[in-house]
Amino acid sequence: MEEQTDPVADEPQLTGPERRCVATGQILPKTRLLRFVVSPDGEVVVDIAQRLPGRGIWLFPSRDVVNTALGKKVFARAARRQVQIPADLADRIEALLVARCLSTLGMARRSGQAVTGFEKVKAEIQAGRAKVLVEASDGAKDGSSKIRALGRELPVVDLLDSSELGGVFGRDAAIHGALAPGALARNLLDQAGLLAGFRARREGPPDAMRREAPPSVV
Repeated sequence: MEEQTDPVADEPQLTGPERRCVATGQILPKTRLLRFVVSPDGEVVVDIAQRLPGRGIWLFPSRDVVNTALGKKVFARAARRQVQIPADLADRIEALLVARCLSTLGMARRSGQAVTGFEKVKAEIQAGRAKVLVEASDGAKDGSSKIRALGRELPVVDLLDSSELGGVFGRDAAIHGALAPGALARNLLDQAGLLAGFRARREGPPDAMRREAPPSVV
């Protein structure tokens, strides 16, 4: 894995332009919120890349917040019009976020910035070249604990299962992974930070993906 000179933050991006969650009232950096727009035909669409035209509607990235917003018609109030919203919006958001995380991992692998396998990850940690660890959510706890102990100060992404990770690395399953410093590592942390509100992680010590819970939606 090639050494990169651009250091990765130890947590999802906490600075930059801020927006207010229309459901909770929280003001957070855009990278920590989900953006939605209303299409010309009135359908609410999640804008994962935050690039679609139109007035943005921002929401805290949590399955509970999304579902509560649906029930309380928060989107219609924010858009000031009648809107159409799929009932499985939270599931769609999760699927898109998973795909985005896997895409980022794939780019890191193809550019030589990601490795998989216990021994390779161990070597990258010991050489000081690993800045983000990736652990399969369904991997054995003893192996994960050993890797985490070696990279005690490193953020861990543990929201993807072994088959999902395996697809990235061209094998049936992958358990351990590591990314070098750089933009792709930072992007993965931001994306996994959003996904954390839609997928449960394995029990364990707090890591860089944990976020404070949003206030109750009123």
